[in-house]
Amino acid sequence: MPATVSRGRGRRAINDINMVPFIDVMLVLLIIFMVTAPLIAPSMINLPSVGKAAKQPDQVLQIIIGKDESLELKNKDKTSSVTLKDVAGVVKQAQEGVDNPAVVISADKNVKYEAVVKVMDKLQREGVARVGLSVQLAN
Repeated sequence: MPATVSRGRGRRAINDINMVPFIDVMLVLLIIFMVTAPLIAPSMINLPSVGKAAKQPDQVLQIIIGKDESLELKNKDKTSSVTLKDVAGVVKQAQEGVDNPAVVISADKNVKYEAVVKVMDKLQREGVARVGLSVQLAN
């Protein structure tokens, strides 16, 4: 029920909200958060680390996926165009006679992730043992 004030002739209701209880509650919550914040231990995230291989590969083949999802196989200084169907066969032919071969997939930043996964899947299904992704580190 609103409070009433009598001034002169008539009675008039006061339509103001009392803010004091609201401010009291907010100050109590602020104090609680200030006291408990230092007690909360910061969470640790275990990120995977990159290790070095025991033996470096003897030959590294690079598969480059272009913006239009075209595939190129780079072997030393030679670059040849290949299709997704033939990529595993061409890689196996290039790796014949090499003891410790590896394949690195490099893709344009605008290529869909699905295209990269398709190439990796095709290579692994055909028995190519060492498949990796090329990573460009920001300076």
